[in-house]
Amino acid sequence: MKDTFKLALIAIIASGLSIGSYHFIYNNPSENEEKPTFEWSSESAPLVQTSAKTYDASPDNFTAAAENTVDAVVHVKNMTLMRTASSYYEYKFGGGETRKVLRGAGSGVIVSPDGYIVTNNHVIEGANEIQVTLNDNETFTAEIIGTAPESDIALLKIEKDGLKYLQFGDSNSIRVGEWVLAVGNPFNLTSTVTAGIISAKARDLNNNDNQFQSFIQTDAAVNPGNSGGALVNTKGELIGINTAITSQTGSFIGYSFAVPSNNAKKIIEDLIEYGSVRKAVLGVRGTDINEQNYKQLETEISQGFLIGDVSKKSGAEKAGLQKDDIITKIDNIRIRRFSDMAGYLNSRNPGDKVNVTYLRNGKTKETTIQLDILSTYLIKSIGIEVQNIEKKDLKKFGNAKNGVGISEIFDKRLENSFISESIITKINKEEVNSIEDVRKIINQSKSQTLLITFMTKDGEESTYVFR
Repeated sequence: MKDTFKLALIAIIASGLSIGSYHFIYNNPSENEEKPTFEWSSESAPLVQTSAKTYDASPDNFTAAAENTVDAVVHVKNMTLMRTASSYYEYKFGGGETRKVLRGAGSGVIVSPDGYIVTNNHVIEGANEIQVTLNDNETFTAEIIGTAPESDIALLKIEKDGLKYLQFGDSNSIRVGEWVLAVGNPFNLTSTVTAGIISAKARDLNNNDNQFQSFIQTDAAVNPGNSGGALVNTKGELIGINTAITSQTGSFIGYSFAVPSNNAKKIIEDLIEYGSVRKAVLGVRGTDINEQNYKQLETEISQGFLIGDVSKKSGAEKAGLQKDDIITKIDNIRIRRFSDMAGYLNSRNPGDKVNVTYLRNGKTKETTIQLDILSTYLIKSIGIEVQNIEKKDLKKFGNAKNGVGISEIFDKRLENSFISESIITKINKEEVNSIEDVRKIINQSKSQTLLITFMTKDGEESTYVFR
């Protein structure tokens, strides 16, 4: 009995010491301990503001980043006008009541205090009106500033100042395994925050769609309605725009994809300054080195980009790159496949200089290349490369009002035809004015058949079907 009493007394004393120690340690923090604080830039030009630091965050504590992000993520509603017939006569002959119908909904991210908002192009595509609702339920009608369908990015603007916004982080510096948050409005559930890690970088979901994607892959839960929302790191920096999921059910099954923030930032700046996206290119074509071909190529490395052709007068040719060179790095960004290279170059501007590391005959070499502006587009299915053409040159083709020129023909069956001295004025019966029009029409086509209209210098138009 005495032994039992002694054990109970010892337990009570030990418990008291533990509780006292807990209160002393956690309720009396060191005076030198830094508390998480936000440092938002109050200067103008927020669209080009890349945050080097927002606050010191614990890698396993997302509350501060989440609280700050939800106010900068908005609900984007795609509204269309429909006429509702109230009688058979109105149904048959027209008329009736016009009303707004919600066609689709997604998310958007405020990137400036004066109302610029980035979202996905597919969220607002085909809208008659776009409504943006802030986290405090205040609603605005948004203006479309510009779109980049090939990157699935759109830029909106609402008339309001003093908005909470997110600063851009450096998506090139993120690492696989790093914690991230996805913030959006899935299934119309506003201000939803989910957490995950970066599962992979430079993901291209379809190698055959001419999109040259370079997505960030995460396992943060993203569902319909999250499109256009924010992917942020634990510092509260915007590192991606949530864009896509791969699912047989239409809902999240473990994979989600985001446009890297460096790419989105560059697109936004181009849309504001030029009205379209100016793409920077090295001036090379080629193929990935992979497990299927690296032994056949008799190379010691199993990853990289093998140059198959160097464009004439390009920055790559001027810098000395040659066929069969293998690009392994650009500005210390490791190039394992083409999507790595495309992803990085999509964040750079024409005229920028980049340092390229490559292998030639087994020896490592370096060179500096000035990036060119993309002015051509390859229609892979028919082996024809097209280029933008100035209005003054259109007059040489029967005073054509629109069209794109033909810069190169890769299908030998077409080399000596009239096509080589023609322009393309329509694709699938839609007029084309630039290579961006060509890319958009082809990417949106659900058919494997292309109807292409050519115009000769005599002003004669001919339409051909390519399968």
